[in-house]
Amino acid sequence: MISLIQRVSRACVAVEDETVGAIGPGLLALVGIEPGDGDVQIERMAQRLLGYRVFSDEAGRMNRALADTGGGLLLVSQFTLAADTRSGMRPGFSTAAAPDEAAATFARLVGICREKHAGEVETGRFGAHMEISLVNDGPVTFLLKA
Repeated sequence: MISLIQRVSRACVAVEDETVGAIGPGLLALVGIEPGDGDVQIERMAQRLLGYRVFSDEAGRMNRALADTGGGLLLVSQFTLAADTRSGMRPGFSTAAAPDEAAATFARLVGICREKHAGEVETGRFGAHMEISLVNDGPVTFLLKA
């Protein structure tokens, strides 16, 4: 499982010009599901999304996590993160989980995050063509692997 996280002032995701998820200050996480991602990877990624320290403390250092700030979390499934880009000029997707497996895994990740995070947890729409708007705060962007 792979997540590209961005600290944001705000972010939203739309499908066919309808906003389906939006947050204020917090994290936007683009999530790629790989074959075989199971409970261990899901739990680890949820822990990292909520506990990764990317928010400033009183001294201006990145010492606070989303769990500390109570900010929003916008989770968006993005199978292209799991693409094989090592050779050639076109990505291969055999390294991404099949849609049915990915949908179930992503839903479990969303459920755990909603259970464990006091702030809002929003999502895009799995499998849809989505338009994401965001204001990256920093910019602060990290690639997390579980």
